[in-house]
Amino acid sequence: MLGGFIFLFTPKRVTNKFQFAFVRTFGWPLGIGRSITLAADTPLSTDVVSRREYNQLRNHLANIIQQRNQAQKDIEKLSGLRIKPSWEQMNFVLADVVTVSDGLQNELIINRGSDDNLAKGQFVLGDNSIIGTISSVSAHGAKVKLFTDPTSKIPIKVDQLDVVRIMQGAGGNSAKIKLLQINHKVKKGDIVFADKKPGCLDVPMIIGKITQCKRDDKAPSLWDITVEPVCDVQRLNYVAVIVMSP
Repeated sequence: MLGGFIFLFTPKRVTNKFQFAFVRTFGWPLGIGRSITLAADTPLSTDVVSRREYNQLRNHLANIIQQRNQAQKDIEKLSGLRIKPSWEQMNFVLADVVTVSDGLQNELIINRGSDDNLAKGQFVLGDNSIIGTISSVSAHGAKVKLFTDPTSKIPIKVDQLDVVRIMQGAGGNSAKIKLLQINHKVKKGDIVFADKKPGCLDVPMIIGKITQCKRDDKAPSLWDITVEPVCDVQRLNYVAVIVMSP
């Protein structure tokens, strides 16, 4: 208290000198503290790729690699003759997703139809991957049967295996590859491709990935393989329908 009275009655010129001395002495550490505080309050700016963007790029790369492999095989078969790139023979009709039915991810309803050259059996893409086929169509709308639907059967091949098998929907968010012998080397994480189909798909395209691979309990000479989509169907806002050029 005595110090306070002394400071109160001290002449102003003396207190000003004291203040200037305090600033000179403690200004540098106080400035550092203020800088640290401002830096802590400033949000970091980083470029972040979303999971969906990552999946789209991954799927696109898988399709490019598969097309390159297919082109190489075609070149070998045609003895070096030039061929028209498969993508140039495809047209893509974009459609908005109206609904994802019944919560089991087995069907989509889209807002394009026969007036947009859509037809039953055409393949449908989501995030650059096959998700199913057109199952019915009207003038201005269509239904997409996802490959996870129990009534869906699509010819597929696994990664680099030179064998084609049927993949059947298992309901929910998965499908099963049928009749693949145990001597074929497959594993969890392998990419699965929809096989090419004349008039619908001229080059294999990514459709899913293996999430389970074990020996079949009922048929030990066969694999029990579970496949899931490589995109989140419930988050799709639009799809692309492959319409082959004449």
